[in-house]
Amino acid sequence: MFSVFREYLSGKIQLSDEDYRMIESLCIFKKLRKRQYLAQEGDIWRYNAFVCQGLLRTYRVDDKGVEHIINFAMENWWIGDRESLASGNPSGFNIDALEDSVVLLINKENFESLCKKLPALNDLVHTIINKSFIASQNRINAFLSYTAEEKYIYFRDKYPGFALRVPQQMIASYLGMTPESLSRIKRQIAKK
Repeated sequence: MFSVFREYLSGKIQLSDEDYRMIESLCIFKKLRKRQYLAQEGDIWRYNAFVCQGLLRTYRVDDKGVEHIINFAMENWWIGDRESLASGNPSGFNIDALEDSVVLLINKENFESLCKKLPALNDLVHTIINKSFIASQNRINAFLSYTAEEKYIYFRDKYPGFALRVPQQMIASYLGMTPESLSRIKRQIAKK
């Protein structure tokens, strides 16, 4: 599975074979069955996690038992709880697999060491964090200002891979609506 990560990195930055050997020596691979947790609320998140295979989600469950999906991650995406990683405080989120998955993990200390030794990796991480921040801003803007139909169209067009692989009730949760509302919206769009 390291070959998946190496291919991802080689498409973005230049590293030597020695650099790749150093990175690989610090990697932990975790296989997850569908519905298996990578992390649970209350855990302290200690890793940088890259999805080599499969599909995962980050979510929380409110006091009424309602799931609120924060994000999805498929192959070649990163996943985790940045706040818990940075602060060392327990996470408020669950992360589980929506499909059988393989995740590459590098613990916080080793990842920081790699970023110091490999400036190109550090620059890539900076770029990823910036893109993630922009995506979060765009999602907040959509949530606050788009109609329900516009939210779904934005999601479908921006993330077509998720729209095809994620169950409808989870897409609805991510968009902040009921599955019934999403079904109605999809029917209305199909009629146009």
